[in-house]
Amino acid sequence: MTDALKILVVDDHPDICLAVQAILEEESWTVLTANGGEECIKILEDGFSGLILLDIMMPDMDGWETIREIESRDLYHKIIICMLTAKDNPDEGMIGIEKYVSDYITKPIVPELLVELVAMWMQNIPET
Repeated sequence: MTDALKILVVDDHPDICLAVQAILEEESWTVLTANGGEECIKILEDGFSGLILLDIMMPDMDGWETIREIESRDLYHKIIICMLTAKDNPDEGMIGIEKYVSDYITKPIVPELLVELVAMWMQNIPET
């Protein structure tokens, strides 16, 4: 899975994953989806490199807990994380892990803005 940069959409709502996937695949990006933090971690352990669009509010393991797990397993070197949120601004959950979050995009997602931001982030994925 390490041969090309990809986008991983992590959200506990399959309809959001599918909608974001459809928008980004129209731009010819390779998009994977995960139904939560634990599935995201497994994909990272399999060698994923690229952009992660990570929902904040998920049951079991929320976005902040997912980032802490990524950090504790040293899986953050070939990724950029952007948080998907229904909130207007981030909350206190990010204290201590803000260095791993490149940006936020609010729901409902505006397709044109999503494509513009993803294009920018994909150019900045670390190569090491």
